[in-house]
Amino acid sequence: MKKTIPITVIIFTVILTFFSSSISFAQPYGKGLYNANVPYGNQTSLSISTNGNVTIPITPTVDGALASGVSAVTVSSTDVVGYKLYIRALGSTNMDNLGTPLPASANGSPAALAVNTWGYNTDASTNFVGISLADTLVRSVPTPITNDVTNITYGMKLDFAKPAGNYVATVVYTAVPQTN
Repeated sequence: MKKTIPITVIIFTVILTFFSSSISFAQPYGKGLYNANVPYGNQTSLSISTNGNVTIPITPTVDGALASGVSAVTVSSTDVVGYKLYIRALGSTNMDNLGTPLPASANGSPAALAVNTWGYNTDASTNFVGISLADTLVRSVPTPITNDVTNITYGMKLDFAKPAGNYVATVVYTAVPQTN
């Protein structure tokens, strides 16, 4: 008997945070950048945005189907030493479907997803790592840059053991100025 399960849609709620001080402090001797192109009296700026929620349509199979979706995170920084981009889960590393959890992958380094888990990567491959509740560095840029896009690919692998529905997770991206 063939079992039919409707397409499952994954929605990531993305919360953007960024930290930028309106007060500039001089670096200790030998720690600053000589001859940096920052006009006198100007403050540095940092901005972050995404292309919105990620939806992953998937039709489970007996052995587990793999599907993915991409979040484009765009950062602009005028800081002379660039910025760092971090990712973390908010509240729980599980996706939730009305009380049914879909755990984050146990992969600490990029690898294939186990059935009924989810993860992310930054190289658009089919290997993923599990998300953490702690900030995890995903990109470091050492210079000022405008509209720098980092693509975060989310993947999930599902079989018939999980009920159909919307599995939701909240992911936080944080951009901070480099501190040398």
